[in-house]
Amino acid sequence: MVSMKLIMLGAPGSGKGTQARFIMEEHNIPQISTGDLLRSAVKNGTEIGLKAKEFMNTGKLVPDDIVLQLLKERLNQKDCKNGFIIDGYPRNLTQAQDLKKITNIDLVINIEVDYILLIERITGRRTCKKCGAIFHIKYSPPKEYGMCDKCSGHLYQRTDDTEETVKQRINTYEIETKPLIEFYKQQKILETLISDGSISEMKQKVSTLLAEKFHL
Repeated sequence: MVSMKLIMLGAPGSGKGTQARFIMEEHNIPQISTGDLLRSAVKNGTEIGLKAKEFMNTGKLVPDDIVLQLLKERLNQKDCKNGFIIDGYPRNLTQAQDLKKITNIDLVINIEVDYILLIERITGRRTCKKCGAIFHIKYSPPKEYGMCDKCSGHLYQRTDDTEETVKQRINTYEIETKPLIEFYKQQKILETLISDGSISEMKQKVSTLLAEKFHL
């Protein structure tokens, strides 16, 4: 079996998480989110989770060394033997350099989206308060306005999906995360895909790229 160690890069709302899930299902390798790892460690009350909780409870960012330790433990688990997809990490050059110390990466998939389209995608999202299902007022509207198709729960716009918040997140991405594109380009492991169509069209682009890179 071919080993695939992947990183998904892209601005908030670029669809990298969605595409990571597709890869996970198709190739049976885990999607690893540092946010999920932190929440799980806190919930389970592990030693590292308790350290992280101190920072999270005061609204501070969890230090890089704690996140890296969590990630290292996760990458050493059996299900990562044939590869993994890291989603949402690294977020800056320091984290990228730290990651390089604990594992090799085969391919970084950078999903590029026009920011105007990105803002439209995110601000149009509506989430069900009851079951967490996500809809979009333009691309995947509910059958009945403001009501979830699955459980009839109330749909709302998350506070981090407002236009002002989205613009702030894009600005942070530009300053902190975008330099990673050049970092991985120099290592000759970066491939950029333009996302300007549907989710299924993007899925096809990713599948084609993986087939070419890993001779699938």
